[in-house]
Order: sequence, then C-alpha cells, then structure tokens
Amino acid sequence: MTVVGPFGLSVRDQALEADVQAGLAAVEAGLLEATKSEVPFITEAAQHLVRAGGKRFRPLLVMLAAQFGDPYAPGVVPSAVVVELTHLATLYHDDVMDEADVRRGVSSANARWGNSVAVLTGDFLFARASHILADLGPEAVRVQAEAFERLVTGQILETAGPRDGRDPIDHYMDVLGGKTGSLIAVAGRFGAMMSGADETVVDVLTQYGERLGVAFQLADDVLDIASESRESGKTPGTDLREGIATMPVLRLRERVERLGLAEDIALSELLDSDLTDDARHAEALDRLREHPALEQARRDTVRYAEDARAALAPLPECDAKAALVELCDAVVHRAG
Repeated sequence: MTVVGPFGLSVRDQALEADVQAGLAAVEAGLLEATKSEVPFITEAAQHLVRAGGKRFRPLLVMLAAQFGDPYAPGVVPSAVVVELTHLATLYHDDVMDEADVRRGVSSANARWGNSVAVLTGDFLFARASHILADLGPEAVRVQAEAFERLVTGQILETAGPRDGRDPIDHYMDVLGGKTGSLIAVAGRFGAMMSGADETVVDVLTQYGERLGVAFQLADDVLDIASESRESGKTPGTDLREGIATMPVLRLRERVERLGLAEDIALSELLDSDLTDDARHAEALDRLREHPALEQARRDTVRYAEDARAALAPLPECDAKAALVELCDAVVHRAG
C-alpha cells in the first residue's frame, strides 16, 4: 500500500498510483502556468496559495473519476486545473470576508497585500479558469457555470441566515451543498465526463462528489474547533470569531432547545458574545472542544461520508472504486 498525493490517499494498484501521481504532477504544472502573468506582482499574488500547497483534493477526485474512462484523455488534466483554480479563487475571497490572517500555514493574501489585492487576485484566477474552460467545450462551460452559481448562492445563504421558521441545520446543509458540495461534484463529473465514461457513471460520480463535499466541509467544521493551527494550516476558531455558526455550534443550539441545560445555555451565550476578545475566544474554543456538540458534528461527518460511499454502489468493483471508498474514510479520519 502506498500513499498518493498531499491528501494521503493510499492505493494498492501500482498502475493506478502511477496514473494518479502523473496526473497530479501535470495539474501542479498547469496551476503554475495558469497563474503566470506579464506583471510580476500579479504572478506573485496569484501563485501565493498555489505554492503554499494544499490537499489538492479536487484534482485527486478528477484523476480517480477519470479511471472509469480513458484517464489519458486530453481534457482530464485541464479540467482538474479549472476546478482547483476556481477553488483557490474562492479562498482568496473567503479570507477577505472572514478577515483571516492565515491560510495553508502562510499569511493570507489579504493580510499580506490588503483586501483589494486579494479580491482582484481571486477574480484573476476565475478569469484564468474560464480561459481554460473555453477549450473544453460548451457542456463543460455549462456545468461549471451552474456549479459556480450554486457556490455563490451557498455563500449568500450563509450570510443571510435561515428564513423565519426554517430549521437552522437544514438551512446549513443547503449552504454546504452550494459552497462546498457543488464544486467537488464538478470534480467527479469532469473526471468521468472528460474521460468519456458512460453517462450513468458520470451521474454516480457527480452524486458521490456532492455528498463527499458535504462530509469534507463538516470535517473542516470539526477541525476549526478541535485542531491546532499547525494541523489545519489556519487559525482555529476563525468561524467562531466571525460569528459564523458551523455544525458544532448549531448542534449546541439544538441541544439547548431540546434539553435547556444551564451549562449549555451558558456556553451558547458565550458563543453569541463578542469573540473578538482573545481571552473570551480562547475560553469558547476550550469549552466547545469538550462539549458533546462537537462529537455530534463528528457523527454528522461520518453519516455524510457513508452516504457518499453508498452512492458508489452501481460502479464496477475495481481499484479506482476502492480508492474512492477509501477517500470517504480519509475524510472521516480528518474529523477525528
């Protein structure tokens, strides 16, 4: 058993390993090429997060999905570059919205160069992704456009909050489906589609990607609370500080509504207070790390990862399918 890629997926088949490694290397070269500009400063800013590394989770999924057709088809690697460029662009914008200082273990672009440069760099990456996408055909453009609309809608829904009478957890799952699930679904779709896989396989891998994407984000929610910065590459409790209610907080509030325990109410009130104060923020993190709500959020992660695994059932048994199953396990492992 060997390890493939920064995400740490292990595969048992040497030919599959070679294909995936070669594909990821080509994607990395494609990312560096796509982020070059005649203006050196733009190149520096655009390559800031590329060079910081990352899990390359989405390109990995493209490479594995392509195994169900021709993994060497000419559109596979460019489509993976498109998906990762789009993801990187959203990170630049997210860090501005969150006022984040750290991303992938380095200073965020907004902390280093200011919000305007970070936003414009994200726009530059979107433009470069669109340029590559244009060569992949109108169907690829349509798929990406629909996913991008869902991604933005998810972000707006998160900002607006649930409408009156809507269950906050149901609302949050809609947010995750848009913000994270949509683009990871595209990774599965592009890999299968560009490789010429059967339409049934394309649909299966799209559904798988959507469900895995939600599990992936739920794991991130847990990591934001449970991990240290050296593990996650960003400042723990960023969402807490910004007043963004992720799954652990929503599970706490649900518990308050259901049980009304004094200690739960006290913690909920602390989380609703001004957490820009470092001492109060540290206390909130410590208490939430010990609370059953965090374990419930872990169970939510497991449930959605199992849903992703179940989506793979129609696919033929092969090494690529086994790797996709293991990817579900890897997402769960991230959440502890």
